[in-house]
Amino acid sequence: MLNEVLNALEPNAHGIYLDCTLGGGGHAKAIAERLDSDGLLIGLDQDNDAIQAATENLSDLTCKVKIVRANFSELDKILGDLGVDELDGALFDLGVSSHQIDTTERGFSYMHDAPLDMRMDRRRPLTAREVINSYAEDRLTKIFREYGEERFSKRVAAAVCRARKISPIETTGQLARLIEQTVPRTKNGGHPAKRVFQAVRIEVNGELEILADALKKVVNRLKSGGRLAVITFHSLEDRIVKETFKTLAQGCICPKNFPVCVCNHKAQIKILGKAQFPTPIEIERNSRAKSAKLRVVERIGERFDKSV
Repeated sequence: MLNEVLNALEPNAHGIYLDCTLGGGGHAKAIAERLDSDGLLIGLDQDNDAIQAATENLSDLTCKVKIVRANFSELDKILGDLGVDELDGALFDLGVSSHQIDTTERGFSYMHDAPLDMRMDRRRPLTAREVINSYAEDRLTKIFREYGEERFSKRVAAAVCRARKISPIETTGQLARLIEQTVPRTKNGGHPAKRVFQAVRIEVNGELEILADALKKVVNRLKSGGRLAVITFHSLEDRIVKETFKTLAQGCICPKNFPVCVCNHKAQIKILGKAQFPTPIEIERNSRAKSAKLRVVERIGERFDKSV
């Protein structure tokens, strides 16, 4: 959704822009190409492979570029270290990247056999192998149900626990085959392992735990009129984004029976239109874009907290 992101952010040539999920730098480069020598692009990513790819991809830009290996939960510290107080715009492109999926040994894909890993940041100790082989059955059930919205979560968790008693589940292929034998395949539901793999990946990387807080941090850093664009790829992410934006766009939060406002709560953003979706042409060119959804907001009023 490159064109949609550019139209949403409307990059100012002298502005400061933050890509919180840099990946290979595709979106970042398109934004940076609209900046002049006074503009600044900041890119964050926790994956060292992404940092290397983006560094090469962004090497020929005329604007200033700062690339930092960090999780977006650390954005306040990173911006502070860089001496950046306010942003003209920011982007989150959430979920696993195409590079991570396509790099077989990273263990993200159920289509290839590889060690169970799924870490976006390989400095983290928790791997998919540990989740699958050490978590209790009720905990696995909860993860598959809440993070994967898997209807057969209890059945899959029980099958995993039975299988690992015989021998550890070491690879993505083993896990995918086990799920295929456990979950009925629906006509249009895709691979039966898709939801469980999503759930395990979210657990390994703590993806949902930090999202709402990071969105609030970015909004607080935006200049008045600055914009934030967020691309999500599944309903769990989108629900968090939608609810967070709804809260930040709300004015008075006093009980409805109060005759006058006493909370002094002010809206921090306005929501710019409804969620946007990829065009049929983009989906035809890139099937992974099919589930993408873009939401955009604009900062209004003064910053909530100028101490950061």
